[in-house]
Amino acid sequence: MQIDHIKELMELLDQTSIHEMELETSDFKLSLKKEAVPQVVTQAAHAVPVTPVAAPVVTNDVEEVAAPVATPAYKTITSPMVGTFYSRPAPDKEAFVNVGDRVETGQVVCILEAMKLFNDVEAEISGEIVEVLVADGDLVEYGQALFSVK
Repeated sequence: MQIDHIKELMELLDQTSIHEMELETSDFKLSLKKEAVPQVVTQAAHAVPVTPVAAPVVTNDVEEVAAPVATPAYKTITSPMVGTFYSRPAPDKEAFVNVGDRVETGQVVCILEAMKLFNDVEAEISGEIVEVLVADGDLVEYGQALFSVK
């Protein structure tokens, strides 16, 4: 693969909501990953001449990405859709739930805004809120953990 193709893939990745991409052939393996400061990790299966470029990092070691460690004792309430997270019904109102509050299945725990529509998110489980994992106004993805529940 030529460096121009790698640059083109980097630009395409930067323009999408995808955070990580891997491409593997019999000759090489390419891993692209977005971070706070965009970095690219490239690993070659055999020696491939590469001209230096500012953004990509060429290495013979495989960089392992540490996945967030979830405490097995806690369950999570996840986002049913993509949208903007709000913990309260209005800026001048109290939050639906706070750390330490007990929630029951079906209780509204937050609101997600998508395309100017406000959708109630209900707890899928009963328990005590241990942690709020997102802040007001954060964009959340489908399936993203919003609350830790004990």
